[in-house]
Amino acid sequence: MALHFELVTPSKLVRSEDVHMVVVPGAEGEFGVLEGHAPFMSTIRDGAVQVYKTEGGAPEEIEVRGGFAEVGDNGLTVLAEHVED
Repeated sequence: MALHFELVTPSKLVRSEDVHMVVVPGAEGEFGVLEGHAPFMSTIRDGAVQVYKTEGGAPEEIEVRGGFAEVGDNGLTVLAEHVED
């Protein structure tokens, strides 16, 4: 099973793909999201979103600044104020 992950900024859709797991730098600490995670919302702090495309694989890190993360029926959406290129 795969988790649908979207990374969005106010100006564009940065990423939309199915992945194994994503670790998000939440305001209260990092949290990992797998397929089937309970729905919730969190603010995010500046840091790296870690995207694991496969189980046991090395993560790809995407630097983000501020925003929100929402886990729902459609997967994980991260709305970041800014994404480093």
